[in-house]
Amino acid sequence: MSTDLFCEIVAGERPAFVVHADEVAVSFLDSRPLFKGHVLVVPRRHAETLADLPDVGPFFERVQAMAGAVERGMAAAGTFVAMNNRVSQSVPHLHVHVVPRNRKDGLRGFFWPRTRYASDEEARACAAAIAGALAGA
Repeated sequence: MSTDLFCEIVAGERPAFVVHADEVAVSFLDSRPLFKGHVLVVPRRHAETLADLPDVGPFFERVQAMAGAVERGMAAAGTFVAMNNRVSQSVPHLHVHVVPRNRKDGLRGFFWPRTRYASDEEARACAAAIAGALAGA
């Protein structure tokens, strides 16, 4: 079995600001978000790339739900949803980025400056807002 940072988060061995978890996927705040509310959705069972994921349907149902929740929870105009396979994949575990977007937010092309949450409390508040929007969907 492969062990990586995301496997450790899924197993509860490493802390993360979890937004939602079920038998298919775990969603948590990116520790270096493009914008606050940037969520990573990872399959619970380890898969390095999209080609390695045996059943994409249930996983992408979670991604779809999270995109709506991020938009509602962060009062965003939309979302940016992206995934890398091997190249530019910082952790060798399939993960989909769900990033809140607003017009003129400064994100252009593929230069994506990262930020940090000011505190754990701020991160918890973002995670709670998104989780609440997911539950209310």
